[in-house]
This record gives sequence, C-alpha cells and structure tokens, in this order.
Amino acid sequence: MVVGTALTAALALVALPGLAGSKPPRPMDPVPVSAFQSLSVPANDARSVHPIVGLDASFVSSEVLTADSTLIEPGVAPAVGPVGRASLDQPDPTTGKVRKPARTTLRGQATFYDNGTTAMRLPRGTTVIICGKAGCIERIVNDYGPIKPSRIVDLYRPDFFKICGCASWSGITNVTVYVY
Repeated sequence: MVVGTALTAALALVALPGLAGSKPPRPMDPVPVSAFQSLSVPANDARSVHPIVGLDASFVSSEVLTADSTLIEPGVAPAVGPVGRASLDQPDPTTGKVRKPARTTLRGQATFYDNGTTAMRLPRGTTVIICGKAGCIERIVNDYGPIKPSRIVDLYRPDFFKICGCASWSGITNVTVYVY
C-alpha cells in the first residue's frame, strides 16, 4: 500500500510539471549593453606591422610587366604548308560482307510475340541473326519460348514483319537463325 501511494505521488509530479517546480517558457532577456567593450585597432601604427622575411624563390618575380610588355610572342609562319589531304588505300566496302562464322545454324518456323525475341533452345543473352524472305535482323534472346516444337523462335511483332516479307495477316514464316 505504501508502494502504491509512492508511485501515485511520483506519477502526479511527472504529470503536473507546474507543481513540480518547472517554469513556463518565456522570451529571452536582451543582452545588456555593459557586455560590449570598445576595441581600438591601430591601422596606421607602423610598430604593429611585421614584415615577412625569408620568402623562398617561388615568390620572386623574374621580370616586371609594363604597359608595353608582350605577353604572347608571335610565332613564325612555316614556309610551306600542307598541299592536300593524305589519302589511304582502303578496300572497296561494297565488295562483300564480313561476318564471323556462326556457332550453329537453326532452320524452322518463326512467329511473332509482343515481348521480345524468344528461343526455347537458346539461353537468354545469346546473340542471334534471324533471316527471312525480306532480310535479316540481329537480336539478343531475352526469354524462353516458343512452346510449339515446330517453331524455333518468336519475334517482336515489328521485327517479324520486317524479315517476313508477308502480308499483315500472316502469323508464321520460315527463317534461318544464326547463333553467335
């Protein structure tokens, strides 16, 4: 019973800060003028100036700039300049195409798929060149598929019609896939 009374009294002191001796907030008192003191700085007193002695050579100037000093020396123009551009002997770029040989080649059917290029037999990240009747495209396999075993690759819809060379209602085309 005594413990309960002591806890109740302690709780009352915490709950009522005014009774426990705390003060309500009030504005700060201004700083009294007597706290400030005057300070004299002798700016023209020659005794207070200490010359800097013992500078190293990096602070010493070798010359003095005047109004007629030349900051940029004019160069001498060469007697003879270039007469034309150098030419290189390069092979004709239209003579053929250079492509490293593929690791393997797959032939079969392809269809379109709206989420990228998929191939069931190839891991993700494999670089492939897919050729159809209308041309070739280079893509990277980004998913597994197609589900039907007769189809070797599914293509993004615009890619499919780019290499298909077929009408817009077509859904399957024959392709050759070069795996790199």
